Amino acid sequence: MFVVSPVPFPPHCRAQLSREQNEKAKRGYCPSRRTVGTRGRLRRNFPSCLSSWKTPPHALNSSQSEAQLKATSNGPPLAPLQTFTDEEMMIKSAVKKFAQEQVAPFVSKMDEDSKMEKSVIQGLFQQGLMGIEIDTKYGGTGASFFSSVLVIEELAKVDASVALVCDIQNTLINRMIGKYGTEEQKATYLPKLATEKASSICISETGAGSDSFAMKTRADKKGDYYIINGSKMWISSAEIAGLFVVMANADFSAGYKGITCFLVDGDTEGLHVGKPENKLGIRASSTCPVTFENVKVPKTNILGQVGHGYKYAIGSLNEGRIGIAAQMLGVAQGCFDYTIPYIKERKQFGRRVFDFQGLQHQVAHMATQLEAARLLTYNAARLLEAGRPMIKEASMAKYHASELAGLITSKCIEWMGGVGYTKSYPVEKYFRDAKIGTIYEGTSNIQLNTIAKCISAEY
Repeated sequence: MFVVSPVPFPPHCRAQLSREQNEKAKRGYCPSRRTVGTRGRLRRNFPSCLSSWKTPPHALNSSQSEAQLKATSNGPPLAPLQTFTDEEMMIKSAVKKFAQEQVAPFVSKMDEDSKMEKSVIQGLFQQGLMGIEIDTKYGGTGASFFSSVLVIEELAKVDASVALVCDIQNTLINRMIGKYGTEEQKATYLPKLATEKASSICISETGAGSDSFAMKTRADKKGDYYIINGSKMWISSAEIAGLFVVMANADFSAGYKGITCFLVDGDTEGLHVGKPENKLGIRASSTCPVTFENVKVPKTNILGQVGHGYKYAIGSLNEGRIGIAAQMLGVAQGCFDYTIPYIKERKQFGRRVFDFQGLQHQVAHMATQLEAARLLTYNAARLLEAGRPMIKEASMAKYHASELAGLITSKCIEWMGGVGYTKSYPVEKYFRDAKIGTIYEGTSNIQLNTIAKCISAEY
């Protein structure tokens, strides 16, 4: 006969015990644990307060289509985070094929020239990847936010720049117009965004990076119009954008509560896109200064309400961070997928490089971190789809995936040795692309601040 080790009894259940049992419970004894006799039977008498733990598993339903599993009873959905709907599986497969066949052949040239290939941009529209969540009545795909995350991840496995163009369009611009736009604005812009027009969001300025509310761009009301003056910096996709979502302050006396969101067409007089920055990574994605010189915008082009731009910016960036997490996850996974076959073939000292235990442990560690990043990212996306709080989870996903992308791409260069440091192999490009993840849409320190604030509020 042997005795099962004492297990601390849940404090909130001690009220059901007698005085004597309570004293034992404090010392670590739990009456639901019994000795096991020679017949090997373990008796467990769970107290009634634990009965709520016995919840049968359920399917995880997508916001747009049926899940693969069927619900068995009432309760919270309980399915693996990597359970995809048929629609999500089809999109993931189609994007993988598109990325390998229509993007991969141009990656090196686009990186060298710092220019996005026109056929790649056209392909994104033709595949329906620039209007993933846009309703079909506006010409969009009508899929889920989670589908956008899968698309961004798959594209980033091949090229982070292409993934970024898709990310900005879907997780920021389309969602903002879909949530805050009038019916007229939706009918005017969403069909074009889904089929032909790329877009960009203008928030950052020279003195307003992490502190975006310190922006100086102003919007002065003149009758039925607003006149925008100012300049924005580090604006992604600016060179190819046909629509700009611009944050400008319409009432400086109200501080950041004067910030208002405007829809500005790319061909508007007075809007000037400057020379693209010569960047370390994501070189095919244009990053440019944008200036506004007496840009005349009708008040009908205000997105949402006057003075609510700061709310829209915060909300959109919280959601957009999940997209950046997916991008960094794709970068890390793409680099990992390229490196492993190489180190399984290359031999040193009569053995494959992969067969050395020291390297195997490093690979296992990175693979584990990759899976953690994937689960954090998918969980944040599912929370958003379910309409549940996800600010902390989105920041965690973005922080972890960005930090990991830098680490794993660096490790892959080391594992490949000298060739990994050359431009003959793509791992050095993955490494350069990964660095931006810790900087844009909220630096890693900003993510840590956000996570800490959420934890403080929880307690």
